[in-house]
Amino acid sequence: MPTSLELAATDHETPIADVHSGLHSAAGGLRAEHRGRSTDPVIKVQDLAWLEFVKPDLVRAEAFARDFGFAVADRTPDALYLRGTWSRTPCLVIRRGAQSRFNGITFQASEGTDLDRLARALGTEVRPFLDGRIVQTTDPSGVPVRVVHGLTVLPALPEQAPLPLNFGEEYTRFNRGQRPAKEPARVQRLGHVVLETPIFQKALNWYVEVLGMIVSDFLFLDDLRDRGPTMAFIRCDRGSVPADHHTLAMHLGPGVGYVHSAYQVSDLDSVAMGGEYLKAQGYNRVWGIGRHIQGSQIFDYWRDPDKLMFEHFADGDMFDCDVEPGWAPMSASGLAQWGPPATKDFLGSNLSPHLVRKVIGGLRGENEIDPAVLRSLMKAMSS
Repeated sequence: MPTSLELAATDHETPIADVHSGLHSAAGGLRAEHRGRSTDPVIKVQDLAWLEFVKPDLVRAEAFARDFGFAVADRTPDALYLRGTWSRTPCLVIRRGAQSRFNGITFQASEGTDLDRLARALGTEVRPFLDGRIVQTTDPSGVPVRVVHGLTVLPALPEQAPLPLNFGEEYTRFNRGQRPAKEPARVQRLGHVVLETPIFQKALNWYVEVLGMIVSDFLFLDDLRDRGPTMAFIRCDRGSVPADHHTLAMHLGPGVGYVHSAYQVSDLDSVAMGGEYLKAQGYNRVWGIGRHIQGSQIFDYWRDPDKLMFEHFADGDMFDCDVEPGWAPMSASGLAQWGPPATKDFLGSNLSPHLVRKVIGGLRGENEIDPAVLRSLMKAMSS
């Protein structure tokens, strides 16, 4: 890859598949509401490649990035390219612009012919891109989406090795103490991105039917279950090759776009000590440390100087294509197995002029938001 990257602007014994596919008793007939996959998608994307943002201050953006645990792959006067330790493309591209904002998702295609098939289906074109090719489009919510293939990857960087742990009488560490360094948690890779949309069903179907993604878990509003799911955790379909429980998560809401993105680090100590380092630098923790239910990740959430949310995670679930969607009611308490209660900041329920504008805009639009949905969402996020 060139040194200056010109990325485009723009129960125990029961098998897990049996447990996971079991319909939550409270869900009634919801299973028939959405199968969570397409029988004939246009293509099947294989992973996330990178996310793109626009920010007015690249110096400040780089400072947070280094403190969070990214490495700088390249920088120009108008762009910053951030990477993890694994041999991949940069996982974050930040461009200089007037206002801080999210500028879309880039996925990795499995083969070059996928791009041709995708372009034909979308009525667009495949363009040369660095040493590969790219298709650019938008999802139904208006979020920029790119699919790439053929790009040269960066060489791997030194890892932050997981600490040796003792389990009962199984001693892997003796005659020495456990002293993790208080230093940035070294990001390994981009794991997932979470989006909000007022047209959840339409957007979900687009990612399933066009990009061939499959649903790992659905959440629904318990008092509006007849309306179907209102959140989905979606993974890439790699057949028998395991993929992250979710590469993309989407939920119904009055706003459009970015909620947070998540980056894998080596282990719990990396999550914890990375958080200690961020706290010492004066950054604001949003929620953590805990372990999720859907996806099982050990998590810790932070805000960057522009108030965008970023997550460190470790030990996430990996599913192959045989696991059918799980169903559960949406609730704040249902977001974690252990850890502190989810904060208002994380849930997006802090009263602010921005939230008021989002709600009013959602009620005015032609979408899935109405007063009953808003009431049910507020009830779920306070439960």
